[in-house]
Amino acid sequence: MLIDSHCHLDYFTEAERPAVIARAHEAGVGRMVTIGTSMRQSETAIAIAESDPSVFACIGVHPHNAGGDAGVPSPEAIAEMTLHPRVIGIGESGLDYFYDKAPRAVQAENFRAHIRAAQTTGLPLAIHARDADDDVATMLEDEHAKAPFLFLLHCFSSGRGLAERALAIGGFLSFSGILTFPKSAELREIARDIPRERLLVETDSPYLAPVPFRGKRNEPAHTVHTARVLAEVKGMGMAEMADLTTANFRRLFVKAS
Repeated sequence: MLIDSHCHLDYFTEAERPAVIARAHEAGVGRMVTIGTSMRQSETAIAIAESDPSVFACIGVHPHNAGGDAGVPSPEAIAEMTLHPRVIGIGESGLDYFYDKAPRAVQAENFRAHIRAAQTTGLPLAIHARDADDDVATMLEDEHAKAPFLFLLHCFSSGRGLAERALAIGGFLSFSGILTFPKSAELREIARDIPRERLLVETDSPYLAPVPFRGKRNEPAHTVHTARVLAEVKGMGMAEMADLTTANFRRLFVKAS
């Protein structure tokens, strides 16, 4: 069984969603995690997880939404939402300097609030990092020194430096369809060197469809194509990669076990 550790099922209509989930199951993707991007939308993620036993939820505020009308949530408010039995993690949160949709200081405040919630709840934090490698790594190191916490660099497409600094403090890395793109040779080299016990796979659907679906709408069933390329990169069989990434998921997202 494969697990799509990061997708956005709320981007599919309520009418579409059952078929999307069914296609995932047919492809061998037995579990999926739908991700929060705002506090309000996190409620939707929870409702989707409640509607299907193969779906779990993470809750949090994406850096794009950090400067919204609701403001930065408190660590306590984030932690309270994690009490729901279908919530297995926090996020996604982090830093995005590519789009800069929220002021960087506000993004940092938002990121720290999510880290605090991860520290107090013991649940893993799904991290969005784009064009902000040094600041993400430094914040993770500083906060981890104060109180360790579990975390995952989702849809990893950053440089080797962030990967190595995250791994040094116990982080996991998840790879998406970007790994399959022809121009992602450097990313495949990084994936090749990541310890096996720190690897996960995801789609980030409906975005970033892997080859051979690039340019089309992505969905959890396509996790298999990223996992196949990751298996090739690591010199493993497909079944072995499925077993490995599922075991890693369960070690990280212990509430889903």
